Amino acid sequence: VDYHHEELRDHVWINENEIPDNGIDDDGNGYVDDVNGWNFASISKDPFDDNSHGTHCAGIIAGEGIRTYGVAPEVTIMPLKFLNKNGSGTTAHAISAIDYAIKMGAKVLSNSWGGSEYSKALEEIIVKANEEGIIFTAAAGNYGQNLDEHKMFPASYRVGNVISVANINPEG
Repeated sequence: VDYHHEELRDHVWINENEIPDNGIDDDGNGYVDDVNGWNFASISKDPFDDNSHGTHCAGIIAGEGIRTYGVAPEVTIMPLKFLNKNGSGTTAHAISAIDYAIKMGAKVLSNSWGGSEYSKALEEIIVKANEEGIIFTAAAGNYGQNLDEHKMFPASYRVGNVISVANINPEG
């Protein structure tokens, strides 16, 4: 997420238990200086969006400004990044990001990513999120396909907290 964006900056999550830029893991969660989330793609404290997709999605959710008004403008966005600027990442980093969100108290996880490969470990962390009462929204993909026939994970996991989200065009 572009946490400096004028329509989002007032809604960016702050880890109150972390002292900025002191080089110490003040809250003992295993991440040094994770004041505004974490970048699992480059293993750094800076989850800044260098692809614009996360900022676009965060704007739909929490945008509040001149050009955008999100569907939930009172929420707080926790920037977590596991995809690089080209949109590529690993399942292991996705799992780490989800685990971080669980540990840090997220209530809803918005996942605008996916692929056709099943992962037992990814399913298990989503089950863990479900056990914690966390809603897990997941992109159904942009292919207009039936996910029962053409799996897209994490949207195709049959876990009670997963909400598969698709788009619709003007023609329905």
